[in-house]
Amino acid sequence: MTDVVLAHDYATQRGGAERVALAMARAFPGAPMLTTLYDPDTTFPEFADVDLRTSRLDRWRMLRRHHRLALPWLAGAVDAQVVEADVLLASSTGWAHGYRGAGRTVVYCHAPARWLYQGDRYLSGQDGRSMPERARAGLARAALGMLGPRLRRWDTDAAARADRYLANSSVTRDAVRATYGIEAEVVPPPPAMMPAGDERPVAGIEPGFLLCVARLLPYKNVDVLVRAARLLGGRRLVVVGDGPDRARLERMAAGAAVTFTGRVDDAELRWLYRHCALLQAASYEDFGLSPLEAAAFGRPAVVLGAGGYLDTVVDGVTGRHVAAPVPEEFAAVTDEALRTTWSPDVLRRHVESFSQERFADRLRAATGVEVTAGDRP
Repeated sequence: MTDVVLAHDYATQRGGAERVALAMARAFPGAPMLTTLYDPDTTFPEFADVDLRTSRLDRWRMLRRHHRLALPWLAGAVDAQVVEADVLLASSTGWAHGYRGAGRTVVYCHAPARWLYQGDRYLSGQDGRSMPERARAGLARAALGMLGPRLRRWDTDAAARADRYLANSSVTRDAVRATYGIEAEVVPPPPAMMPAGDERPVAGIEPGFLLCVARLLPYKNVDVLVRAARLLGGRRLVVVGDGPDRARLERMAAGAAVTFTGRVDDAELRWLYRHCALLQAASYEDFGLSPLEAAAFGRPAVVLGAGGYLDTVVDGVTGRHVAAPVPEEFAAVTDEALRTTWSPDVLRRHVESFSQERFADRLRAATGVEVTAGDRP
């Protein structure tokens, strides 16, 4: 079998890109995965089963906990890790596509580097952060200001070396074309949270709530959903996730029917998906993963009608699109969706087109790496 090495920017978060990196690991069982930083306490526990090979930066606990502080050194750390394999398959939001040495490099792009091309959005939102968080964001902003031109050259050179580019959505394909002049093939990732598995109720939450699953960062627009909840006459909003914007959001939600759970484990998340009335998402995403997870449980989604959600939510069939991230619009469309009858069978059939099996088969075809039936998960 052709040797394949996987790569992912850093395993320090519990986000959609990390879910996709784990799906890649399932597609190529036993393949090692290069990464710059790994913090088992803040990412998915399944990474413990992957042969992770970290960079020299991983010795610094502060960088593992706050990867934005590592911005000045990440390119050098990637350059220092040499790939010895026929094929590198890189899950990249800005760094993993830079690994060198493989016979062929296939990049699975979640988005061109947000900190280089969307810096204002990526590093925005100081209100509600603690002083240490503000200081860390300020350091990252200063580093990006000084190093931005050099890092953009590094980024575009790394992209140009790739033999093939894959994109998670049509909007990312367009961004890859605009940023690098490269034509990418769209290969949607699978939903990671499926109904099969343990479920455990979340204390104090009754079925029939609205659900939001997001990292609590300003650009996720969770504040839009909090304000919309006030307009919906007492329907509870449950927000799953954590992040630097949490304190501000909790102050904003004071007195409203909003519950912040922080991070939950998979058993609790399954229960939340199954017992919600619908999912809400107001952010501009490169790929809209959470609506697929909700649909797997037969639940529709009300989402911003832009970005990756255009690929994952069929308006009027698996959910509703909202024209703009405005509380009044989200409240009105959510109210209509709550009064609509949705077909769980239609929702689940929609998810089948984004299956793990189809994703794995397309990755194997793109890399030219065959996996024997006995090795498949």
